[in-house]
Amino acid sequence: MPKHSPRFSADEEWEILLRQWQAQQPSQPQPFFYSRVRARLVGEMPTERQLLPIWLRWPGYVAMLGIILLLSGDGAVLPSPDPANQNQSYIGGQPADSSPR
Repeated sequence: MPKHSPRFSADEEWEILLRQWQAQQPSQPQPFFYSRVRARLVGEMPTERQLLPIWLRWPGYVAMLGIILLLSGDGAVLPSPDPANQNQSYIGGQPADSSPR
């Protein structure tokens, strides 16, 4: 019969895993990593990149505001449909008294 490996509790398994991680050597970045990062950051400075003037962005803001107002409205502009299950009887243009009999 094969021998079963000992079962560890959850705490013991975590302790084993933490000991394995502590035993590993800390990793080092590749050579010239910081030089490449610094060169990329300097190359992406906003002074070199031309942004759109503000007056060119206004139509986009107006369109976005219009869409937001259109979608978030309460529907007051649109006619509301009559509920299908609402029964009202009218007599001479006036709603009939619907008091219980």
